[in-house]
Amino acid sequence: MMQALIFDCDGVLVDTERDGHRVAFNTAFRSAGLSEDWSVDRYGELLTTGGGKERMRRHFDEAGWPAEADRDALILGLHHAKTNLFMQIIEGGALPLRPGVARMVDAALTAGLQVAVCSTSNERAVAAVVRELLGAERAARITIFAGDAVARKKPDPAIYTLAATTLGLDPASCVVIEDSHIGLTAAKAAGMRCIITKSAYTQDEDFTGADCVVSDLDAGIDLPFCQSLT
Repeated sequence: MMQALIFDCDGVLVDTERDGHRVAFNTAFRSAGLSEDWSVDRYGELLTTGGGKERMRRHFDEAGWPAEADRDALILGLHHAKTNLFMQIIEGGALPLRPGVARMVDAALTAGLQVAVCSTSNERAVAAVVRELLGAERAARITIFAGDAVARKKPDPAIYTLAATTLGLDPASCVVIEDSHIGLTAAKAAGMRCIITKSAYTQDEDFTGADCVVSDLDAGIDLPFCQSLT
């Protein structure tokens, strides 16, 4: 019996990466007096690393750190500024929910299932997406696991294992909606079923092992289908 429907956030609830997170990162860099300007292609490369702070560390390791920078302080300061900028984008209504998300959330809640969001993004940013785009009534019934809630981020299964443990779920009775290879790897390693909804950056990724791959949730995905997977 299916117990829970669990969503990733970025690329699943809303296609945030290219015109949300990337834009916020670049604005934060400029505000800090840095010359970094992540192109669409460069950000796509960095997305193979889970977590915004981790992406910045990878970038500076590859491109070079600012001279005499306190690396930890730089990363934390940039990430704080970037999160505030991203929240402004979300609260401004610039990015819509992806097709089928609200319908699936409502179906799961009506059926009495647990609904959760598991993301490597900052918890404040994820909460803003859920609150602003799904509304306060739905948000009050959705559990969020995000940011640094776990030490190891996707593709490690830790965030999904934490959700199962915290909510008292059998992983095999959970269906995850993901959009990336690293998310798929994390969900399957946690012992959960996984449906992939391809996003702007993940069209050509390898989704071998997914229980279903679709363009979006309106492409044949409903609650009975999800229940049939468990």
